[in-house]
Amino acid sequence: MLADHEAMAAPALECAENAGASYADVRIVEERERTIGVRLGEVGQIRQSESLGTGVRVLVDGAWGYAAAPDPTSDNVLALCQRALAQARASATARPEPVVLAPNVAARGSWQSPFKEDPFEMSLDQQFATLFEADAVLRRAPEIRSTSGQMSFIRERQCLFTSDGTAVEQDALRSGAGIAATAVGAGEVQTRSYPAAFGGQYLQGGYEVVRSFDLVGNAERVREEAVELLSAPQCPAGVHDLVLGGSQLALQIHESVGHPNEFDRVLGFEADMAGRSFVTPEKRNTFVYGSPIVNLVADCTLPGGLSTFGWDDDGVAAQRWHVVEDGVHRNYLTNREFATRLGDAASFGANRAQGWAYPPQIRIPNLSLMPGSGAPEDLVAGIAHGFFLDTVKTWSIDQMRLNFQFTCEIAHEIKDGELGAIYKNPTYQGITPAFWGSCDGIAGPEHWVPWGVPNCGKGQPMQVAEMSHGCAPARFRAVTFVA
Repeated sequence: MLADHEAMAAPALECAENAGASYADVRIVEERERTIGVRLGEVGQIRQSESLGTGVRVLVDGAWGYAAAPDPTSDNVLALCQRALAQARASATARPEPVVLAPNVAARGSWQSPFKEDPFEMSLDQQFATLFEADAVLRRAPEIRSTSGQMSFIRERQCLFTSDGTAVEQDALRSGAGIAATAVGAGEVQTRSYPAAFGGQYLQGGYEVVRSFDLVGNAERVREEAVELLSAPQCPAGVHDLVLGGSQLALQIHESVGHPNEFDRVLGFEADMAGRSFVTPEKRNTFVYGSPIVNLVADCTLPGGLSTFGWDDDGVAAQRWHVVEDGVHRNYLTNREFATRLGDAASFGANRAQGWAYPPQIRIPNLSLMPGSGAPEDLVAGIAHGFFLDTVKTWSIDQMRLNFQFTCEIAHEIKDGELGAIYKNPTYQGITPAFWGSCDGIAGPEHWVPWGVPNCGKGQPMQVAEMSHGCAPARFRAVTFVA
């Protein structure tokens, strides 16, 4: 596959070089997707698609040009190069400053994410059977008025060829699933989800990922918690100690650490989708982002991570680096273009595109809170009065990624170091560095899970990227709750 596609890409790379491009690359991407869903005992959705296309990117006179189309052939790829060259020359007349790429070591090779069961080799009937069985359990209460379950699988094969000598192929498979039940009664509507909200949990791997969730085995608990929330008291406003469960903490990492450290966002090149950033360049190596136990690490080699790969879409090899080390801000998320704007000698390798139709941009990689020690019960034991929250319901964060508010599906009261009654609509808010500065406990590695985010949007036109945020439950002191 690599050799055949390399012969197809070579004329375009030669054309770009002869036309004066300082850099060019060709990405050939094949993607296969399957998403199925069940709602209230009926088929809710079946979506299956396949695509194959090419994107050609060139850098001319310090400006980018990009063109993409399906049906990759040598002639078509060469035509895309001509379109990209014309676009770059036009862009060069309006660019404020030239793009300068950080150097990169040329690579040649292949990479594949491991899996045991290929979901695309399974029948739809097999996969739907699990969803229907879980859905039947969810509906065994009169208060349950809506149920849903879904599975989603994506396999992407990609070849990348660059004018500076990189020729690599990659094959990534990810799988995910989730269920949810909504109860109605006494003027209330309450929903519980599993393993996480908004479609469930996602990991690199095959159908074994879905099996590990045991959707049917967890459906009764999900149903009963949704019903119990109808009569649960409102979580009270005030200042309370807080323990966050993994799925909620993953979103906290995403919104208050991931997005504000995308360096294109820091410099204002990205502002429309999710705003800009308070983590301005002078803060590097000096700004206190959290307490001394807070270590947030980007890792594109993380097993099971949705942003795990061999090379990013600049051809930069996957790597691991601290964004926050012992509470102090250390590094940003960069690609080859923005590494030079930061003054770094090399990119951290955070450049990715959605499929073949779009040019790559800086995306959040796998970004995780490193574990501490002990069990979640140990975190709870250190609280006289507070709450354990998990599973996001709604959220908002300001345009600088500084002030935030999250509402979760459920809270468990903590009283004298013990978990107690459940409360509905728990809502906490904070200011990013103050919140992370209040972290004084993180559970150990045995409770650490990489939580997948399959729907992160960025750019114009918007692209969707996937990444994971590993974490174990963590404790935060004196957090503001609102009713």
